[in-house]
Parts: sequence; structure tokens; C-alpha cells
Amino acid sequence: MLGLDVCEFGGQVLELLWLTMCYRGLLADKTNFAIEEEDDDRNLNYNPPAQKSLQEIQEMDKDDESLVKYKQTLLGPEAMSADLSEPNVRVTRLILLCDDAPEPLAMDLTGDLSALKETSFTLQEGAKYRLKVYFKVNRDIVSGLKYRQVTYKKGVRKNTVVCMMGSYGPRAEEQEFLCPAEEVPQGMISRGQHVVKSCFTDDDKNVYLSWEWILNISKDGN
Repeated sequence: MLGLDVCEFGGQVLELLWLTMCYRGLLADKTNFAIEEEDDDRNLNYNPPAQKSLQEIQEMDKDDESLVKYKQTLLGPEAMSADLSEPNVRVTRLILLCDDAPEPLAMDLTGDLSALKETSFTLQEGAKYRLKVYFKVNRDIVSGLKYRQVTYKKGVRKNTVVCMMGSYGPRAEEQEFLCPAEEVPQGMISRGQHVVKSCFTDDDKNVYLSWEWILNISKDGN
């Protein structure tokens, strides 16, 4: 009789422990879910400020001499003589800098972009590389300029790189930006030819340039 009571007691203890663990799991799930909901709510409630053209910015506070001088310093005198026929952001070159490559791999983005689909750029697997972008802002302030590339192999997406470049005002001279270092994927599965789809966008979803090019990942860089 005592043995049966002990068995029953042990079973009750195990059941109680199981219920306790389930309860803790539910609390953890609820906590995580609340955090995700809070993040989603913040994203849904975020309203970015309305974009203003350069002309609108110049027209604001015209009677405040100090503000006018500040805007002239910030935007530069070339903003007044911008060519309206030109795109606001013109990306001219993209260069892959890699210590393991014999020379920088350069793409001219001012000509026929379709020709880049037939040109193969080779990098060694596991190599570190950086992207250097040359661009010009002609007219309005661009907010949140970014470069994005998605790599595909045989139609399957393999890798995505996003480089946040920041915000820029118009300048007469060409500007440049050096992206953080990236690593070329490695391993037998990663070797071979890849199709890379690249584009430049901003926070207002403007697409300034998009094109495709070929990246060949090799074992020895040849």
C-alpha cells in the first residue's frame, strides 16, 4: 500500500513539473510574441516626413538671413543651377576592391548596362572585398541612398547584400562611398557562375539604377 502511495506521489510530482515547464514556455512565448507585436506596431505607426523638393526648401524662411546662409552652405551654390533634364542621382561607377584580385574590378554604369550581363567578374572563394560607389546628386536632397545586390545561382537566390550609403545634398563634383567589407561565399556548392541583380534606391522607394552582372566564384581566383 505504501509502495502504491509512493508511486502515485511520484507521478503527481512529475505531472506538476511538466505543467510548470509548460507554463513557463507559454510565458516565454507570450513575452516574445509581445515584443514582436510591439516592433510591428512601431513599424506600422512610423510615418516618415513628407519629402520636400530643393525648391521648397529654398523657399522656406526666405526672410531669415541666417537660415538662408546656412542652407546655401549646406546645399552648395550648384543647387541653384541644377539641370532639370538630368536624373536627381546618377551612379557612374561600381568598383570591387579585393586584395586577392590582381586589379580592381570596375563597372562603367554610364553606358549600355545590358553588356554587363555578358561580362564575367571572377573572385576567389572566401576572399574579402569592398564595393566603392561613384555617384552624383544633381538637384534634390536624397534621403537614405542604398545599394542592394541579390546573387542567384541557377535561378536560386543565394546571397543578399545591402549597403546603406546615407543622405546627400546636390554637389557639382562626383561623390564616392566605400561600403563595408563583405566575404565571397565559399565551398564547392558556392563555386561557379552567379547572376547578380543590383540596384540603387532610397528611402522614398525611388529606383535610380538597376542592372545585372555575372560573378564567377572560383577556388583559386582564376
